[in-house]
Amino acid sequence: MEAIGSSQSCKQIDAQALAVAVFKDEKADGGLLKTLDEAVGGLISSVIQTEEFAGKAGETAYFHVSGSGLKARRLLLIGCGERDAYKAAQITQMGGTASRFLRGKNAKTIAIAPRADGEVEKIAQAVIVGAIMGLFEPDKYRTKDKENRELDRIAVVIEGADKKALQQGAERGRIIGEAVNFTRDLANEPGGFLTPTILAQRAQKVAKKFGLSIDVLDQRQMEKLGMGSLLGVSRGSDEPPKLIVMKYEPRKATRRKQNGLLALVGKGITFDSGGISLKPGENMELMKYDMTGAATVIGAMQAIAQLKPSIPVLGVAPCSENLPSGKATKPGDILTAMTGTTIEVINTDAEGRLVLADAIAYAKKLGATQIIDMATLTGAVSIALGDINTAILGTDQVLIDKVIGAGKEVGEKFWQLPLDNEYTNQIKSDIADIKNVGGKKAGTITAAAFLKEFAVDTSWAHLDIAGTAWGDTAQPYRSKGPTGVAVRTLVEFIESSARQNGN
Repeated sequence: MEAIGSSQSCKQIDAQALAVAVFKDEKADGGLLKTLDEAVGGLISSVIQTEEFAGKAGETAYFHVSGSGLKARRLLLIGCGERDAYKAAQITQMGGTASRFLRGKNAKTIAIAPRADGEVEKIAQAVIVGAIMGLFEPDKYRTKDKENRELDRIAVVIEGADKKALQQGAERGRIIGEAVNFTRDLANEPGGFLTPTILAQRAQKVAKKFGLSIDVLDQRQMEKLGMGSLLGVSRGSDEPPKLIVMKYEPRKATRRKQNGLLALVGKGITFDSGGISLKPGENMELMKYDMTGAATVIGAMQAIAQLKPSIPVLGVAPCSENLPSGKATKPGDILTAMTGTTIEVINTDAEGRLVLADAIAYAKKLGATQIIDMATLTGAVSIALGDINTAILGTDQVLIDKVIGAGKEVGEKFWQLPLDNEYTNQIKSDIADIKNVGGKKAGTITAAAFLKEFAVDTSWAHLDIAGTAWGDTAQPYRSKGPTGVAVRTLVEFIESSARQNGN
């Protein structure tokens, strides 16, 4: 699909349909709205005056305008709420609403006028990211009643804007939007169709296509490295575990002096039954998405490889199933992690932290001095923050602040939870160094406290995406199902880090 930026007049843009942002209680008495209203014979002012359309967030008004003063034959008004609150998130949602609605009307070429203030490149990027995300549907395996999701071209229109900046933003938006949807597609795959082996193969295809280096460690290699924590999770399954290691290296001509190496580490439990500590059957089918952390790493690496920031990035994804069998780890067992730390397993359903422990240690072994891990780690985070904010915790406040700031830039929300040393007392074991759960209190925090034991002496941040990685209901701008949360934030963080290093 083609994504372009256009500085043409909205009246002259060559597209089958034109979508335009309208703000709450706005009148068609000035600027672009007045121009468009005159071109379509007063249709816009009419629906506003009759209160059929008030510009509230998510509202739409759709017209066929053939024979009017517009080259586009269809016009879609999209309510964007209060103008003062129209930031990156709302611009992205506007783009998603436009593509989802107009796809449903069988439009093949669409133009979107966001009417936003700010940097042209960032606005164009946000619109195209949203529009591409809006096209994703979780119905891959349906044979009937599938959404027609094909669009040939999406244009973002900002009249009189710098053409080069517009096109750069549109192209960046395409790259990032496609990476987000790739992540969502992985997260939506059934466990039977996405084993650790198949997930590693998907990562290898990404690496080959986009020029990343990749290494996939098998069980024997992990045994030699002493990854008893990760292997303790995998041994209940007939499917062998994999440890995916991807690396982006900037071209020598663009690389600048870099202090340390950033690693993205993502949990890749391709299906989580809970192991011997078996989960309730209700909604267990959703546990196919327990590898979203790994999918996020692979998706972010796909985008990074194309955007080519001037700093290297490592992507590490420990992948396993968590199933009950006669070979499975039992509550009360002791595992020994790669670092030599001994772990008393209290609950086998707290497996994500076990695979991440060895992955974080391995990232450090490969030279990582800054680590951001992401995982659908705890049900407790959904109770604390719902599906609005992703929890962030860590040991480096500067790193945490930068991740939160990157999220604000792209419209993703993060909320910092405390990680005081006292929480570590809850994971002390009577018979081993630590245990893998800390009781009912502060479950999200004690899970992070466990990971902190393996990120020692490293700048580290942890993202618990369990509440935000899956949307239970469809929105005007997004389907139900996997959301691809954090891919955009990680890409923005990496590019911002490169800029701050003077690159």
